[in-house]
Amino acid sequence: MEPTERKRRHSGRTTLSDVARAADVSPITASRALRGERGVAAGLVERVKQAAQQLGYVPDPAARALASQRSTQVPVLVPLLSNALFVDVLEAVHRTLLPHGYQTLIGVTHYEPLQEEQLLRSYLAHRPAGLLLTGFDRTEAARALLATSGVPCVHLMELTTAPGVHCVGFSQIDAGYAIAEHLLQRGRQRIAFVAAQLDPRTMQRAEGYRRCLRQHGVYDARLELLSPQPSSMRLGGELLEDLLRTRPEVDAVFFCNDDLAQGGLLAALRLKIAVPERIAVAGFNDLSGSDLMVPPLTTVRTPRRAMGEASAQMLLELMRGDSPSPGALDLGFELVVRGST
Repeated sequence: MEPTERKRRHSGRTTLSDVARAADVSPITASRALRGERGVAAGLVERVKQAAQQLGYVPDPAARALASQRSTQVPVLVPLLSNALFVDVLEAVHRTLLPHGYQTLIGVTHYEPLQEEQLLRSYLAHRPAGLLLTGFDRTEAARALLATSGVPCVHLMELTTAPGVHCVGFSQIDAGYAIAEHLLQRGRQRIAFVAAQLDPRTMQRAEGYRRCLRQHGVYDARLELLSPQPSSMRLGGELLEDLLRTRPEVDAVFFCNDDLAQGGLLAALRLKIAVPERIAVAGFNDLSGSDLMVPPLTTVRTPRRAMGEASAQMLLELMRGDSPSPGALDLGFELVVRGST
């Protein structure tokens, strides 16, 4: 009995040698055919693929990476999977990378830079083909790991003009400014900012809100209600009730995320508080269901699917050794005005 046959029977796994033998070609030819390399006759490619399908052959990515010195894995690090924003981004990344032979690995950081650092150490040990990371808030040790790894990397959600950094996103500050300006144009003067989670992008939206109100001379720090708790509809309702109880002069609320705003609208409905007559309500991200609220929610529509696709395309260029232009891609945002304001 041949060693490869003994190994296959021992492990129960079909090997490349099994496929090659069934297709009556050499293992090298079988490998080239399955990788889609040029120079292999179309008839041989079809024969090898049929043999692989019949035998249920699944390539070993670790062995392939070791043989070729090239991984097909792309870790994508996001803060949460409970937020539809990041799920939409991940789906678009996966859909873009898969036809090019890359597998998406998902890492969840829970907005904790130390967790991100641990994930980076683990993933980089396996020499991934590339990385997609959320934002720029990370430890100095993580920055050093990225700088010395040589692994192509694209950052999501935020923008920077720093040399050598590739990113796809939009200005969170400008988006926060746009919501505040819209509320001012609606005649509101006592505009509150209500936020949870308090991650860097939330605080950038807060900065846009502050800049706008300061320019118009109506900023009041007492109208900010910031909670470190995770963002949720339940919390949004609780924060709106707290806001109206302690700051009854408020005539508009900018919630940092749509789930908070949706909870705020439900609380207003329950308490019989007229929206937008008594108080205007705006959110952020245009999450599912925001257009179905009573009244429909005014919000900022963020380009999450486009962001996933564009960042994956930029990473594909980097993994090919190209230099994407521009290095920082601003996809912008859209203010969606509905009945809540």
